[in-house]
This record gives sequence, structure tokens and C-alpha cells, in this order.
Amino acid sequence: MGFLDYFKSRNQELELLFDLDIIEDTSEKIQMKKLAIQVCVDMIARTIIQSEFRLKNGKDIIRDEIYYRLNVRPNQNMSASTFWHTVIDKLIKENEVLIIQADNQDLLIADSFSRIEYAVYEDSFKDVTVKNYTFNRTYKTSDVIYLQYNNEKLTTLLNGLYEDYGELFGRILNFQKRKNQIRGIVDIDAIYDKSDKGQERIQNYINKIYKAFSEKDVAIVPQQKGFKLEEMKQASTLQSVDEVNKVTDGFLYHVARAVGIPIALIKGDIVDTEKATRNYMNFCIDPILKKIKDELTAKLIDKADYLKGKRMDIKRISYSNIFDVATSVDKLRASGTVTGNELREELGLERADDPLLDKFFMTKNYQESSDALKGGDN
Repeated sequence: MGFLDYFKSRNQELELLFDLDIIEDTSEKIQMKKLAIQVCVDMIARTIIQSEFRLKNGKDIIRDEIYYRLNVRPNQNMSASTFWHTVIDKLIKENEVLIIQADNQDLLIADSFSRIEYAVYEDSFKDVTVKNYTFNRTYKTSDVIYLQYNNEKLTTLLNGLYEDYGELFGRILNFQKRKNQIRGIVDIDAIYDKSDKGQERIQNYINKIYKAFSEKDVAIVPQQKGFKLEEMKQASTLQSVDEVNKVTDGFLYHVARAVGIPIALIKGDIVDTEKATRNYMNFCIDPILKKIKDELTAKLIDKADYLKGKRMDIKRISYSNIFDVATSVDKLRASGTVTGNELREELGLERADDPLLDKFFMTKNYQESSDALKGGDN
């Protein structure tokens, strides 16, 4: 009886061990697509939030409620920088963004909404939800600020590309995880239940071991009586982790091209940065600001005021330092090409009240010499 009890206790230990979740079923999923899109979106948003949104009547800036809402505090819970960062994030990722105005004049970004399109009449927006509150009213296009990024969602365009990159990325990543992995095997030296249920328990346990080998950097198997664990050493192959970075960067560069960001800025190249920055501002930032400007103009300025000279203006961040362009500014002013106030506006400065800054001046070296027309010794 003691002999049978011994093997019975051994079997109970084995059954208990097979049921334990010591070898966890875990896996890491690196979301390469989400990371690449977020890097590009954040770069664009960080650039745009430094802009100043101004309503101008002729040459004068109107600092009123609208100016305060667009540049300081759009609503009670957001600063202007957070507000516009959220707008750009939703605009690029979701291809559209809806901004409504509450009864207290707050500007609110809709989390979700339903758009009903018409051929002749204004489109309407229903089921507008901000955070956990859904507005019961129906908004017309003239009542909201509605922006669209492209005709097709950016994520839709990148899905096909991501399938190829994602498969390659997964293969390289799995290889890197297994390259220097600690592995082991276990021999069972015990009497166990040979029924189908017993076989299934052992097989499930072995499956957990192999899954740990394939998914974990370090795979450790618990050792019990009747089990013999043997470590398996592998000769590592010479493949650098740079292979993982190359695939990740390749997908990131495709996303950057899709939104108009020069690759040199993403890579951090220091050669010809000014040219890359100029292209970034001209072909990525300015088109988005133009969309925002057109929509704000249409919704904040009526036709009569617009025809009288009222305008929406967005002063974006300048990539040039005024001291770097001082020589060019001097040439433009001295040649009588532009006035002082026109130069100030181009430099991002406000117009000054000095009457001299509204006049054209030309220095002597740019003036036509009367003596040169006389010819001869003169």
C-alpha cells in the first residue's frame, strides 16, 4: 500500500503542476502603425498650435470674444494649445473634425456625430456627442466649424501598406526575441493517467512551455520530482537589432510622405535643414492652415463684412530668424519695393502707427541718376 500511495502522491503532484499557470500565456504587440502616425500627427500639431488666429478689419486686428476664444481659452476645460492639438489630431487621424458652439460661447470638439448630406440644402449634423453628453439639437453646416483633411481616410490608405510591413516586422521581431533566448526541455519520469484526459493535460502543459519559448525573452520551466529539465544552447546568428529599426523607420517614412513631412526632418538630418523646413511649412502646414482659415472665414465673417475688407488671418510660426534675413529686409526697404509695415507683417510683427512705415523709400544707389542720362563728361 505504501508503494501505491507513493506513486499516487506523485501523480497528484503532476496533475497539480499541469493545472498551474506558471508559464503565462502572454504576448507583446508593438503597434508600429499607431506609433508612426502619432509621431507625424504630433509634429504637425506642435507646429500649428504656435499660430495666432486673428480677425482683421482692413489692417487693424480685432481683439474681441472671438480672438480670445481662438487664442486663449476656447472652452472652460481646454487651453488654446490643447484645443488646437486635439483638432489637428482628430482631423488627420479621423479625416474630419466638428467644432460646435455651446450656449455660453464655448467652442467644443465633438467626439462623435452623424452627418446627413444634401445636394442642394445645407448638410446637417445630428447625435453630436462631447465626452459623455449628447446634444439633442440638429446643427446645420452654417452653425458649426467642420473640417475635412482628405477625400479618404489616411488610415485607410495606410492599411494595405501596413499589412506588408507588419508581417515583415513581426518576423524580424520574433527572430530577435528567440536569438539569445534561454530554452529548456523536460523529461517526465513518472506514472500518470494515460487516459485521453491525462494525455490532454500533459500536452497542454507542453504547449505552454513551447509558447513561452516562442514569446518570452527568458523562458523558465518549474521543476518537480519526476521532471528533468535540460537547457538547450543555440549558436546565435549575427543579425543586428538595426533590422527592426529599419523596418519601423521605413513605414514611418511612408507615413511622413503621405502627410507631407520631409524625410530629412523625421530623420533629424542637419544638412540643408532650412530647405526641408521650408518645404514642410509650404506643403504640409500651410495647406492645413488654409483649410482652417477658409472655414473660419466662412463661419465668422458674413458676406457684407468680407466685401468691406474684413478678413481672417492666421499668423503661423516663422522658420526664419529676423536677424538672419536682416540683409534681405534692408534691400527690400531700400529699393522701394515694400513699405515698413508690409515688412513687419511678413516678419510676423504687428503694424506700427508711425506714418513713415507706410511710405515707400528708395536710397540713392537705387535711384535713377539724372547725370547718367546726359552722357559725355557728365
